[in-house]
Amino acid sequence: MMDSLFKPVADATGASIDQIKLISCLLFSYPLGSVYIRLPPSRPEFKHIFSIAITFFYLVLVLQLYVGTLQLLLSVSGTYYLAQKVQASRMPWLVFMFTMTHLTINHIIRTISEAGYETIEISGPQMVLTMKLTTFAWNVLDGRRPAEELDKWQTAQRVVEYPSLLEFLGYAFYFPGFLVGPFLTFNEYRALVSGSLYNAAEKREEDESRALNNIPRRLVPRGRKRVAFRKMIMGLAFLGAYVTFYPEFNFHLAIDDAFEVKTLLSRIIFLQVCGFFERVKYYAIWTLTEGASIQTGLGFTGYTKTGGTTWEGAANVDIMNIEFAPNLKVLLDSWNMKTNVWLRECVYKRVTPKGKKPGFRSSLATFSASAFWHGIAPGYYLSFFFFAFVQTTGRLARTYIRPVVLPANYVPRRDAPPPPQTTSKQIYDYLGTIITVSLMNYGAVPFMLLTIDDSFVAWNNVMWYGHFIVVGALVFFYCGGCIIIQEIQEVRIKEAGIKKQREELNRLVQSGSVTPTTLSRAPTLPPLDEAAQELERELRGGKEE
Repeated sequence: MMDSLFKPVADATGASIDQIKLISCLLFSYPLGSVYIRLPPSRPEFKHIFSIAITFFYLVLVLQLYVGTLQLLLSVSGTYYLAQKVQASRMPWLVFMFTMTHLTINHIIRTISEAGYETIEISGPQMVLTMKLTTFAWNVLDGRRPAEELDKWQTAQRVVEYPSLLEFLGYAFYFPGFLVGPFLTFNEYRALVSGSLYNAAEKREEDESRALNNIPRRLVPRGRKRVAFRKMIMGLAFLGAYVTFYPEFNFHLAIDDAFEVKTLLSRIIFLQVCGFFERVKYYAIWTLTEGASIQTGLGFTGYTKTGGTTWEGAANVDIMNIEFAPNLKVLLDSWNMKTNVWLRECVYKRVTPKGKKPGFRSSLATFSASAFWHGIAPGYYLSFFFFAFVQTTGRLARTYIRPVVLPANYVPRRDAPPPPQTTSKQIYDYLGTIITVSLMNYGAVPFMLLTIDDSFVAWNNVMWYGHFIVVGALVFFYCGGCIIIQEIQEVRIKEAGIKKQREELNRLVQSGSVTPTTLSRAPTLPPLDEAAQELERELRGGKEE
């Protein structure tokens, strides 16, 4: 019955019925968000019940995931019990194993049934739910730990007061982000429901009302609808681009015989275009769901200098920073941003021994967890394993090569001003963007093709250029390149010390503070070696920070 409502649209667009259902649910969440935000904060149970009811309407009546809905309830109830009853520090890992094992079982079922990306089944919403539940478990544990042991994020998100079952269900089944994200923490949900998310905005509105001799009243910050519907238009535009161009530009074409007859340069360029349109569908979905979340009031992050409101807290993707990423770190921080927060806070930091800095093992464990979370297809593991080495290469380049293209006396501390845009720095940035984006498109091929055979065929058709770049860079760095670059940098620092000493001497002579006779009797500046060593210490200190 429900499928017949969506079949005409599916036939007209060439999309599957499941895909049309998903888009319809996301669009329907916009008017429902306007209802949600008008429910009184004094009665939070109304918002919990409303959100739960809408999510179950999507799951049961629209998507017809009857058994899947029961499975999600199992994960939610199991997490609620474990987090409340298990007081040991291993509690979050128990929740992690429980939810990830359950998710993996459904990934196996999906793989056996050979369900493609066009099929919507329970593992998609379960992936978002797994992030919520495991994060909640860590937040509860942080609430039991001494505050001085926590970092800034852990302090802000720690759960001290355990929620009621209804509140927890409302959090788990928050309707705008349930199907495809964005994931949010429990404290963010609690602040949304109570209205405390808008405390700063409320004070501002009251001050303005008082100045105008008006009666102050509680208001959701202005600009919410404008931003939400702008996101909806952007999402629909990306969706239109995907429907129009994806059949002609996708990674599956990289394994066709017709692809092999092109020149190598044409194949590499074509792969970059395909990579963009592979990402477009994610841009469409995440932008639509971001707008729906903003419509409920989620995502308020403050005011601009001109007084406008900003709504960036529900974003899951920063498109410009992806398409023009200067390095892999910026790219990864801008792609699937909420998942990155989850991986950083619930895996990367948690597997690192106390008192030590995260290293390659932490990165590899994080990439492995991400691949495991996505599914059991071999392509996921090929992609994430490759990106683990790309990230290591990027760190080495930033540590050793970047200082060489900056002024020798520039100290890259956290509070330092941005480095001057010299010609060498601009060339470094341009090359960094080109290499980063080309490696992103190359590394994403297995993620979309899923199988090892297809992935190797596609990589072979572009002459394994990504592997040559990464392996070549690692061989250079670990076979003497780091030492050579350090020696070059030391020479630059010493030369900068000489130049600085001469400039200071000239300034003192010109000001009359010293004379050549004075200089011949006693030095007024530290010796050159000491000046150079001081600069080296500053540079090393900046790197460590």
